[in-house]
Amino acid sequence: MNSSTAQKPDVSLFTDGACIGNPGPGGWAFILKHPDSGTVREGSGGMAATTNNRMEITAVICGLESLKRSSLVKIHSDSEYLVLAIEERLERWKAAGWRRGKRSKDTVKNLDLWKRLYDLLQKHQVQAQWVKAHAGHPENERCDHLALAEAVKFKGKVRSSGDSTAEELDLFT
Repeated sequence: MNSSTAQKPDVSLFTDGACIGNPGPGGWAFILKHPDSGTVREGSGGMAATTNNRMEITAVICGLESLKRSSLVKIHSDSEYLVLAIEERLERWKAAGWRRGKRSKDTVKNLDLWKRLYDLLQKHQVQAQWVKAHAGHPENERCDHLALAEAVKFKGKVRSSGDSTAEELDLFT
């Protein structure tokens, strides 16, 4: 471990996204935990018309954007799509011009979000871990509940994609 890594705070980021229909009204949620200080923060939001994958990605983006300084972040998500992208695919997609492969003409889906997430990943040292959904994992269950509640708020409403909330996590370590 180098000295810059040693000075970064360890943070756990739990995320989930939900949709009522896919596409449909959706919600995202995150829980940030900073074990050294005992600080826990939640954030959630939603959109009237979106997809489950967009909500999964948005949850991670909003969680990382809430961090005030570079951190060692362990992401816990029940989205294999998201975890595989963070751990294996983002670098390859970027090298291929954000296409699914060097010979492919098709850009990756959700490109706007993947680019935002990629930029955030450059600020933090991140590891992503898959957790099984609906298996009693407390933080995953809480995020699922928050994300679904946000999706329900947007059911039958037309709201802009900017309608969301997120709290910032103070890191004093």
